[in-house]
Amino acid sequence: MNAAVVGLGITDMGKIYGRSAADFAAEAVALALDDAGLRKSDIDGLLINGNGNVDMEPRLQMALGFEDLTMLNVMSAAGSTSGAMVQYAALALDAGVVSHVVLVYADTPLKEDVGAAAAYARRGAWNGMNGLRGAYGEFGGNPPYALAARRHMHLYGTTSEQLGAIAVAQRKWALMNPRAQMTKPMTLEDHQSSRLVVDPFHLFDCCLVSNGAVAVIMTTADRAKNLRQPPVYVRAATQAAPGDNQRSGRDPGIHTGAKRASELAFSLAGITRHDVDVLELYDCYTYTVLVTLEDYGYCAKGEGGAFVEDGKLGPGGSLPTNTGGGQLSSYYMWGFTPLSEAVIQARGQAGERQVEKNDIVLASGNGGVLNYHSTTILSKHAA
Repeated sequence: MNAAVVGLGITDMGKIYGRSAADFAAEAVALALDDAGLRKSDIDGLLINGNGNVDMEPRLQMALGFEDLTMLNVMSAAGSTSGAMVQYAALALDAGVVSHVVLVYADTPLKEDVGAAAAYARRGAWNGMNGLRGAYGEFGGNPPYALAARRHMHLYGTTSEQLGAIAVAQRKWALMNPRAQMTKPMTLEDHQSSRLVVDPFHLFDCCLVSNGAVAVIMTTADRAKNLRQPPVYVRAATQAAPGDNQRSGRDPGIHTGAKRASELAFSLAGITRHDVDVLELYDCYTYTVLVTLEDYGYCAKGEGGAFVEDGKLGPGGSLPTNTGGGQLSSYYMWGFTPLSEAVIQARGQAGERQVEKNDIVLASGNGGVLNYHSTTILSKHAA
């Protein structure tokens, strides 16, 4: 693919009140422009990650100060949106439609008078047939993912302790990340003693909620060579959306779009999973990491629990995964959390947590309760 990431802007994250999403977005874009050594006038493409935020709409262009764009869109595919944005930007760059594209996500779900648990509860409406879910107590994102995890446990004997091993490994990475919200060490005992949110998920099986923004700038591979930062080349950007028709005979919580998306990505990049040095996997819940590892082929279906319990995902492990702490322990910017850390690792700018071998870095996205998936493969080497 004829595209590279050349700019990255990340605001402060967490309980930061009194600012709008548009304000955060403007800061992230300014940081990304400075990071790349570009001016606003260089930008002719803007992709906005919407996901239900009223500030993240086409009019954001004016707030950001961009003029004469030749590509503008608001995209929304939940946690897989970031990967879809990379894909669309790469295709537009390769086609010559644009020269420099900004991808941005910002959100302010946390309010001083609203707890993290209720931050996303006010979004969406339970109407029509969908109201039946609410009648049975399925409110928010926690229950459907918990049902998928419980199904995995039923089929394969996966344990809460094995899910906890993922959370513990990511907390170890977060302790080396100055941007991480969670700064306290965590043991497996801490995980097991944390309160249940929705069975089988404990508190530390669930992602954080964050106010903040991330912006990424992409351009062509040739232009990238002359900018301020080392280019991070896009080797592949794919999607898969198998869909859940709610009928019997399918098990979307067990067999996800990750399988097809990764197969397409590995083929497009001309590599295998064994060539990947660092994994940045979407981790709204610990179970999402486990099932993605299975569907990416790192272990057989049903063996994810045994695969992760030895700590191989953490610092010093054989499969470095979510090296900034991920959305479980660092910050939650939907798919921009794994994407931003993938860029940092591919650049070799992760400081204490930098993985020594960083030739190929993979970032995944997930949305719609494992119904939408994106796979992005980045490299410090041009194809």
